[in-house]
Amino acid sequence: MKNLLSAHAVLRAVTFATLTLVGGVSTAQAQDVKGDVAAGQTKAAMCIGCHGIPGYRASFPEVYQVPMISGQTPGYIVSALNAYQKGDRKHPTMRGIAGSLTEQDKADLAAFYASHGEGAAVAAAAQPSGAVAELLTKGACAGCHGDNYNKPADPNSIPKLAGQPADYLYAALRSYKIEGNANVGRANAIMGGQVKQFKDTELKAIAKYLSSLPAELSVKPNAKFR
Repeated sequence: MKNLLSAHAVLRAVTFATLTLVGGVSTAQAQDVKGDVAAGQTKAAMCIGCHGIPGYRASFPEVYQVPMISGQTPGYIVSALNAYQKGDRKHPTMRGIAGSLTEQDKADLAAFYASHGEGAAVAAAAQPSGAVAELLTKGACAGCHGDNYNKPADPNSIPKLAGQPADYLYAALRSYKIEGNANVGRANAIMGGQVKQFKDTELKAIAKYLSSLPAELSVKPNAKFR
C-alpha cells in the first residue's frame, strides 16, 4: 500500500508538471489580457442560450446537460475556449463560437462567468463508496482537481468538477477516449492516459459521485429566459 501511494504521489507530480508545461504559453497569454466583467456580460449573449438555462441539454452531437460555467476559474474558461479554437476539443457548436473570439473576448467572458462564483462557500464533500474511492485514487483525480474537487491545482488549465451534471461529466470523460471523430472527442495527453484506464461503467460511477458533491459552480439564468 505504501508503494502504491508513493506511485500515485509521483503520478500527481508528473501530471501537474506536464500540464503546467503544456499550458504555459496559453496561460501566459491569458495573463497578459485582463478581462472586463461588464464587457463579458454583453458578450455573453452568444452563451446564454445554452449556459443560461437551468437543465438545458445539448442535442448534437450527443445529448447531455451543458456544463455549468458560472463560478468556474477564469483561466480554465480561457483554456477551454483555446482548446476549441485549436480543434483539441471537437464539439462543432463550441468550435464555431470559440473560433469567432479574440483574446480580449475570451478574457472578458471568463471574467464575467468567474465573477458569479465570488464568495461562494460550499459544504465539505461526502466521502465516496469504497469502490468509487478506489477509482478516484487510481486516476489520481484529487491530485489535480483539488479538495472537494473544487480547488484545482492549476486553475489556469484544470477545472472545478464538483456538482457538474453527471451526464456531462461522463460524456466529457469518455471523449478523451475517442479518436478520429470530427464531432466528438478531446485531445489531451494527460487526461487521455488517465481515462483510458477505465471501463465506461467506471467512468459513469466517477461522474455520478462528482455530480453529487456540493458545487461552487451554478447556472445563472438570464432575464430573457426567466
